[in-house]
Amino acid sequence: MWFKNLTVYRFNKPFSVDTEALEKSLEDFTFSPCSSQDISKFGFSNALGKQGQTLVHSASERHLICATKEEKILPSQVIKEALEEKVSQIEAEEDRKLAKKEKDTMKEEIVMTLLPRAFTRRSQIRALIIPEIEMILVDSSSAAKSEELLALLRKALGSLPIIPLSFKTPIETQLTEWLKGNSTPAPFIMQDEAELKTDSDEGGIVRFKQQDLTEDEVLAHIEVGKQVHKLALYFGQSIAFLLQSDAGIKRLKFSEEFRAGNDEVGTEDPMARLDADFALMGSELIALMNSLVEVLGGVEDSI
Repeated sequence: MWFKNLTVYRFNKPFSVDTEALEKSLEDFTFSPCSSQDISKFGFSNALGKQGQTLVHSASERHLICATKEEKILPSQVIKEALEEKVSQIEAEEDRKLAKKEKDTMKEEIVMTLLPRAFTRRSQIRALIIPEIEMILVDSSSAAKSEELLALLRKALGSLPIIPLSFKTPIETQLTEWLKGNSTPAPFIMQDEAELKTDSDEGGIVRFKQQDLTEDEVLAHIEVGKQVHKLALYFGQSIAFLLQSDAGIKRLKFSEEFRAGNDEVGTEDPMARLDADFALMGSELIALMNSLVEVLGGVEDSI
């Protein structure tokens, strides 16, 4: 339930699909396991996992969705060895060198033969659609995986007018000023981790962890032209995270004190607790994103 990373996208046009319509749109793209000849399958699954019964879980017009991916594990070395063995056998029998096209065909045949015996692995990725702030928050640090989920959502809805979140002023410029001045705007508090680098390809990268970022050793790198591209921050007393210059948010961690806000709900009714946690998380993520937009100078105008 609790998101661990955020890749953030912004709507170009208002999102006006209600829960019922969204659920119906996702139904045609529901996840199903790999068959014997499938290399991978990807589709929407219950938003709340085993406890859930629907593809969309909504509260206060915020929509949680989840996609599941199942992949067959076929080590490239196993395929390579099987191919080399078969190629050697045929070349010896026919006393000729096989063409690349023939080898490619054999490789496909080997893969299809091995697929039914291959192990599988599953992974899930969730996203929170928040029309209130015109954003989609994907619980992933990978842009590629986020785009995979969004491509499936776009296919289900027919269109999805979104762009990656970006700001009017480069994030690294703001973060550098914060560190240089040892001052972060409320409600943010600087932690003890940062990454600095120069803009040129030849420039170096320096990382600090568990270190006082106000020390001369750190500031000296800013004086010679490096900028802060990653900075660990606290959002009040509720969330710790690492903000990147590409607007990605990694290592998102909700404090125990904050999560304890739903302890009175108890755990006797798992669905009630999940619903309460969803509401609590959603509200705080909205507060986080609104505050980031404000202190970073506003989002870049749509192109």
